[in-house]
Amino acid sequence: MGGSGWRKAIRGFNLCVYSPLAAEGGGDVGPPGASYDPPAALSPPDPPALQLPTPTQSSSGLRPRVSASGSGLSKRTCAICLTTMTPGQGHAIFTAECSHSFHFHCITSCVKFGNHVCPVCRAKWKEIPFHVSSDSPRARSRVNPVNMNRRQAHMSFQHPLLHNLEPCIFNDDETLDTTFKTSGVCYNGSINTVEIKTYPEYSAIPESISTDNFTILIHLKAPLGPRNEISSKNVYVDAEDSRTHRAPVDIVTVLDVSGSMSGMKLALLKQAMGFVIQNLGPLDRLSVIAFSSTARRLFPLRRMSEFGRQEAFQAVNSLTTSGGTNITEGLRKGAKVIEERKEKNPVCSIILLSDGQDTYLLSPTLHNGQHTQPDYRSLVPSSIRDRTVHNVPVHVFGFGSDHDSISMHSISETSGGTFSFIEGEGAIQDAFAQCIGGLLSVVVQEMQVRLECLHHNVQLGWIKSGRYASWVTDGRRSGTIDAGDLYADEERDYLVSVNVPPDHHETHLLRVSCVYSDPVTKEVINPAAVELKISRPELVVSQTMSIEVDRQRNRLQAAEAMAEARASAEHGELSEAVRLLEDCRKRIFESEAAKSGDQLCASLDAELKEMQARMVDRQHYEAMGRAYVLSGLSSHLCQRATTRGDSTNSGSFTQTYQTPSMVDMLQRSQTFSPATRQSNSKMRHTLSFPARPKPR
Repeated sequence: MGGSGWRKAIRGFNLCVYSPLAAEGGGDVGPPGASYDPPAALSPPDPPALQLPTPTQSSSGLRPRVSASGSGLSKRTCAICLTTMTPGQGHAIFTAECSHSFHFHCITSCVKFGNHVCPVCRAKWKEIPFHVSSDSPRARSRVNPVNMNRRQAHMSFQHPLLHNLEPCIFNDDETLDTTFKTSGVCYNGSINTVEIKTYPEYSAIPESISTDNFTILIHLKAPLGPRNEISSKNVYVDAEDSRTHRAPVDIVTVLDVSGSMSGMKLALLKQAMGFVIQNLGPLDRLSVIAFSSTARRLFPLRRMSEFGRQEAFQAVNSLTTSGGTNITEGLRKGAKVIEERKEKNPVCSIILLSDGQDTYLLSPTLHNGQHTQPDYRSLVPSSIRDRTVHNVPVHVFGFGSDHDSISMHSISETSGGTFSFIEGEGAIQDAFAQCIGGLLSVVVQEMQVRLECLHHNVQLGWIKSGRYASWVTDGRRSGTIDAGDLYADEERDYLVSVNVPPDHHETHLLRVSCVYSDPVTKEVINPAAVELKISRPELVVSQTMSIEVDRQRNRLQAAEAMAEARASAEHGELSEAVRLLEDCRKRIFESEAAKSGDQLCASLDAELKEMQARMVDRQHYEAMGRAYVLSGLSSHLCQRATTRGDSTNSGSFTQTYQTPSMVDMLQRSQTFSPATRQSNSKMRHTLSFPARPKPR
């Protein structure tokens, strides 16, 4: 019974993903992403891997393969859930005017948004079915005329969890698992603590020499989270594993369902969301916001239990496309879900995907007779902008060549998230997989790195921490880096400078410590501090710069070159942009780290070369160069993996900033529904490079 219920949900998901209604416009009715009420008859499932049908393209849009007879389905098979219809099994059967039959609970879910067309033959119906609440003493199935007041029809179908009309306050989130709340003592994810290492630019300085710009690398590595053995049949973590191995998450997905997302885009988005749903654990909670001209919450934060997954699958199936692109309203509604929830899981994030430009808020303004850039920060709700209120990163995915990468990147930057550029349609699922692979492995929260000068004449100079806030205090004797959250086994590198006075024997330069919160137990953890000292011999004959320091210096130089090149390109100076990138490639090529065959340096060179190719002319830059550069900047300044298109081709690959949990989730994605995965030469998740960078 359980397996049958799950198969019904999955098969219904498959059918809706490739429904011709959305492709031909028949399904674009009702408000965008109208809220969904699932049939009550579904039973808890056993989750197999999804297998989606292979779509074919027709002149009118994307259709499932059908037989020559037309429907391709037996008259004894429900065309929505694809299961047999047999009288006497406890399911009402509805036969339409066109003679096609369906399970009554399946067809009521289909027509309640105003879709009055047969899913099989496309005939327009004069009478439609609707369901009366089972709580009513006169509960029964009914058929209504098409011209019945839609509000009356909606009011007649209710569900104990979901309602068509959104509440004024989104405090209807599902209660957290009470066992998890009291099981912190079982949590074994932080047996190890964050590892701290320091690397001086040089290990020794002559005793009589002083320097004002001595570079030190601070390297942090999060503990490795436990990796559960997950069978191919059950690709999610069960309740016990989830409770004792990782922190559960609250994820709000904000999805663009404007008219430009129709056809294959919407089908692949639904498939990607299906992957996300199937890989969340029963303690994780998910809410889905759909936006076009307006925004609608499909369903509130729900735990991804067996029944919760069924609700989520069917809610995603209800997505149709129409209207414009109102990113602001989508984010506002996503923030409202987070702000007004009654309870909170330890980890929370928003995932935003759009393929267009906000057509409702953003527009250039005139100032002193000149056009000024829109205020992109206004797209982000104030509660997310102010990270002291809700520390909720928005991980943003720009889809295709028409999205507004500047505004999307700004949203991620303002909120502390990442920006990914999905150049090829078939890469949505892998992009989502990489993102949730990280979110499902958070082991460190609210980490601060503290720096303290030891020698009385040593002072801090600059701190280069990328997107992470840093400040120097106490007369330049102390410093702090706000490092935020870390995924399991994730690494961070920060460069700082100090002055080094003359000294004998050795000089104690810096003490580095950190403090952070365990996301499950909320315990404050203070790993052992590390002290850095250098030798001060009378004479240093020869020595080589630290490869570790040089590597990170190259990373920051590359990021600076990307930012400068982008600024030139925005002003139409593409040749200057290409020159800036070429100069950076030469500096990296001549560095000690590159000469040693360092993989990061080779990866940076390949990426800079790719950016040059995307700046060959204005058309190329606006279509695929700008988003590629911004995604690269997001990745290197956050030191976190992002997805971006890459046309380089080599048999050797490196995974820049990817963690083991990201790699594991990507592997699952690449074996998930292989029938519908399409190769895309424009899209890679890795950077290919030769053994040594060779600028041309």
